[in-house]
Amino acid sequence: MKVFAILGAINMALGVILGAFGAHGLQHKLSAESLNVYQIGVQYHLYHALGLLMVAVLLKVYPNAKGLRPGGWLLFNGIVLFSGSLYALALTGIKFFGPVTPVGGACFIIGWIWIFWSMLREF
Repeated sequence: MKVFAILGAINMALGVILGAFGAHGLQHKLSAESLNVYQIGVQYHLYHALGLLMVAVLLKVYPNAKGLRPGGWLLFNGIVLFSGSLYALALTGIKFFGPVTPVGGACFIIGWIWIFWSMLREF
């Protein structure tokens, strides 16, 4: 449980920092399209950091729910792969990072389904 609370809090702070950096430090340095890609990375970063905090709370309430931990790790990996690849793509323009984004998106989707399934089994 603690690991997801820590990861969630760190990722919330990192998401806010990266969002502020994008809004104030990159708005005149990136094209509108690249800035939009960057902002989508921040948006999903923050959403899923909240998801990590939610997993921490759910683990406190349902400590025996086996699927919560894998679901949380999938959300974390999704942040790294999805948001990380969008940040890299926006900042460098290197197209190599583009194909990584859907892998991160799949981690998000599978993570949320895993969490859903875990909670469904608790009722």
